[in-house]
Amino acid sequence: MADPTSWYMIEKGWDVVDGAGEHVGEVTAILGDQDADIFDGLRFETPAGEELYVIADRVGDLVEGQVSLDAALSDLETSDLEEPGAAEE
Repeated sequence: MADPTSWYMIEKGWDVVDGAGEHVGEVTAILGDQDADIFDGLRFETPAGEELYVIADRVGDLVEGQVSLDAALSDLETSDLEEPGAAEE
């Protein structure tokens, strides 16, 4: 297993998996402020082509090439998927 990494290292194209380890998409954008070390969340595209946003609080483990969510996609609240309008990194 790869070592955990920082949100600074997340790149477009990384796999996104839900809390059960199921592939739910690929990262399309990382939102936050690196200068202030504030990670707001990320956008990802599902296999069906839907682009979703998830707040940083619902992002779990980060390892090179993969972002884990802390719950199944279907269990996330609507508020967990609302974009705050933060800057894209």
